[in-house]
Formats: sequence, C-alpha cells, structure tokens
Amino acid sequence: MNDLFTPYTLKGLEMKNRIVMPPMCQYSVEAKDGIATDFHYQHYVSRAIGGAGFIIIEMTDVEADGRISDYDLGLWSDDQIPAIKRIVDACHQYGAKVGIQIAHAGRKAEDAEVPVAPSAIAFDENYKQPRALSTEEVKEMVEKFRKAVQRAIKAGVDAIEIHGAHGYLIHQFHSPLTNKRDDEYGQDLTKFGREVLRAAKEEMPADMPLMMRISAKEYVEDGYDIEESIEFAKKYQEAGVDIFDISSGGEGPIGAGGRPGTHAGYQVPLAREIKKALNVPVIAVGRLDEPTLANAVIGNEEADLIAVGRGMLRNPYWALEASKKLNKETEIPKQYVDGFRR
Repeated sequence: MNDLFTPYTLKGLEMKNRIVMPPMCQYSVEAKDGIATDFHYQHYVSRAIGGAGFIIIEMTDVEADGRISDYDLGLWSDDQIPAIKRIVDACHQYGAKVGIQIAHAGRKAEDAEVPVAPSAIAFDENYKQPRALSTEEVKEMVEKFRKAVQRAIKAGVDAIEIHGAHGYLIHQFHSPLTNKRDDEYGQDLTKFGREVLRAAKEEMPADMPLMMRISAKEYVEDGYDIEESIEFAKKYQEAGVDIFDISSGGEGPIGAGGRPGTHAGYQVPLAREIKKALNVPVIAVGRLDEPTLANAVIGNEEADLIAVGRGMLRNPYWALEASKKLNKETEIPKQYVDGFRR
C-alpha cells in the first residue's frame, strides 16, 4: 500500500515522496517587475530543505497586466528567468523537484488599468469592468502562454502547471457564467484552454509532465458542478494534461473561505471523482494539514499526491514532522538529525 512517503514517478518526473507544496501567491515582488526576490528564494528553498517532494512555484503570469497585483511573479521577459532558475537549482540541491504555475488573472487582475476577459463582465462591484478580448487577441494570448512556458523550461523546472482554476482567465473561458462570446471561443468553451495546453506541450520535453489546476466545482448559483468539470477535464486531458490539480471555487466565494465547507479534506471527493472518471493521476488539496488524514487519502487511492498549503506556510518542515508522526523513513538534513531522533 502506498503512503505519503512512497516515491512517485510521472513520465520523467521522479519524486521522493507524495508531498506537494502547492502554488500560493506571496505578493512579494519588490520592484513590480515580476522578478523573484530573496524572499521567494528563502520561501521555496526552506520547503525543499524541509522535505517536500515537489514544489510548485506560485502563479506566474504571462504579461504584466495579467497579474492579480503588481507584486506577483511573471515570465513575460527573459530578465525574469535567472531568479527563477536560482530557486529551482537550489531546491534541486536539497532533493525537491520543482514545477511552476503559468497563468493570467483575466478580469481578476486588480492592478491592471483595464483588465481583459472573455466577456465584459466584472467579478463583482468591487472589481474593475474588464474589456472583452477580440478573437485575434485571444490567439495572441495563447502565444504569450507559449513564451512563458519556454522561459520556464530555460529556468530548469521539472513540470509545467497551467492555471485553469479559481476564476482566472482559462477558468473564465470554460465557465458559462463568464464566457458569453459568440465567436469560436464562445461556441467551444474549452477551445482557449486546449490551445494553451497544446502550445505548452509543443514547447516541453517529451518526458516532462503537463499539469493543470482546475476548479472542479463552482459555488455560485447556476455554476457548474463535478459532472460538468469531468466533461471539460476530459477535453483538457485529450489536449495533453498528464495530471490534474483539483481545487474548487473562484467565481463566487472560494470554498476554503467558509462557503460551503471548511472541514478537513472537503475537496478530496472532487479529486477522487476526476481520478476515477478519467483514469488520470490527481493532486488533492484543501485542509489536508493533518498527516494522518493526508496519508489516508494516499492509502485509500483517492489521490496520487497531496498538496499541503496552509500547513507549509506555518511550518516549512511539515514533511519532516509528518514523517516523525507517521513513523515513516525519510531523509533528514544532517544538520537537523538531532531534532528528529526517535
């Protein structure tokens, strides 16, 4: 039976355990230039030292106006590559593999003068009115994703994650709530996402996994549910996705914000359903900070990997602590061995 500390291999990506640090925006770029700082270096490398098997660098945007805020990371310029490469190389030194989440915030780009979206529908009364992208601009956006993936690969990452969740641009295209277009990208709601995935795939080494984060359920009236997300995930799988990162929410209150659930493992059933319906590897996330619960999700074959967000924000050494609590063997940095003697 597999557990949290069983190694996992997907194509050319070999992880020492099933523990993932998920992408979590830090809003910590100092010069608004999208370049990772010393804070980002310490933030990620400390989790590598702390035993995480796989680290996914936070939402990294394909253009300056595609960021949630001006303090987010970007990969729209070659100038942004070295700082990411420095992080990746150091994480590798401590035994962690590294992915990066490539994204565009769409109508939720708070600091853009005029955000862009599939349709001119604001998120709510507190957000700016977005401008609908023209058909040609949508095609240009696909190429912006392609170029960001190219730069990520130059930075040495082990996997690419395309962000199709949490109400950001790709999610906005495949949700009937936010896509009211009458062109080809409105007639086929997954067309934009599939084109982004195919562009990424064309740039990636054949043995590099392509990941996609999706919101498998919307928490708003007339929002889609697991049945609909299974159908659009099938189309994304056909476009090249190797593993899905299963979250929820984004078009209304995000689930972890208290509606509808804050109980432990509340998104695990969504991951389980996607895994079963598509016969595809999945990452489960959401209130899985308790090692015994996280371990059970792996042991019960409900997910292949476990992402621990808030737990790792509180404790960079969450994975080492989990090994101690579960009585599992893992490599302890020699400098810290005395702290983990049984």
